[in-house]
Amino acid sequence: MTLDDLDRRIIDTLQRGLPLTPRPYADAALALGTDESTLLARLQALLNAGVLTRFGPLFQVERIGGQFMLCACHAPTDRLEAVIEAINAFPEVAHNYLRTHHLNLWFVLAVAHADDVGPTLQRIEAAAAVEVLSFPKEREYFVHLHLPT
Repeated sequence: MTLDDLDRRIIDTLQRGLPLTPRPYADAALALGTDESTLLARLQALLNAGVLTRFGPLFQVERIGGQFMLCACHAPTDRLEAVIEAINAFPEVAHNYLRTHHLNLWFVLAVAHADDVGPTLQRIEAAAAVEVLSFPKEREYFVHLHLPT
């Protein structure tokens, strides 16, 4: 996909966040010199083409009672794809990635209510047939990463 000027401006601008307003996409579109439907269509096209792999705001879910949790498990090589598929089937799993370690599959769990962590991890363990270790956040760091196009 070839990016035009509007695509580049969308990516560059929205990396810094969306406005916290009742119509964030409409307001962001106005600031970009376009309309809401065009902005949404462009974002979808960038996702469909793989230019973006995901798009959305990041919230500090803990401030509203939820919780993020870093989790890891050992997924045997012969069952790796099945374990990944089982874990990804849960909407609470934000993303996962492989590591070259005994704990070779890591993922982020995001739940709306902190009390949901345990039960959700139990369901994931049952579905994936692996033991999941959870690592609660002790400290949070903010890294402002901006990748200009």
